[in-house]
Amino acid sequence: VQLVEAGGGLVQAGGSLRLSCVASGRTIYNMGWFCRASATDRDFVAHVNWSGGNTYYADSVKGRFTISRDNAKNTVYLQMNSLKPEDTAVYYCAAARGSRIAYTTKYDYDYWGQGTQVTVSS
Repeated sequence: VQLVEAGGGLVQAGGSLRLSCVASGRTIYNMGWFCRASATDRDFVAHVNWSGGNTYYADSVKGRFTISRDNAKNTVYLQMNSLKPEDTAVYYCAAARGSRIAYTTKYDYDYWGQGTQVTVSS
């Protein structure tokens, strides 16, 4: 499966961005968003299950970011509000096959997008 992210850019602190991730094919996966600041590993941001009925977030983004999906469009979204300079990173969309206990590490996912840069200025 191919994952293509879009929606990154430059925004001032306190602003908003909406990332999207379109998946190829017809299979519906459990999906997640990760981020990577320079010289760091990919950090978990948010997860949504295949139906959209279950979501969870990293503590650092709770109350500010919202993950959602539209299965008719094979698209997952990450609405990012109240952005902070420390949110600056490359954001990656990821898809997981099968069923796992949790989906909070990069090892829980099987497919990755190319990433989209989010830069938040102070």
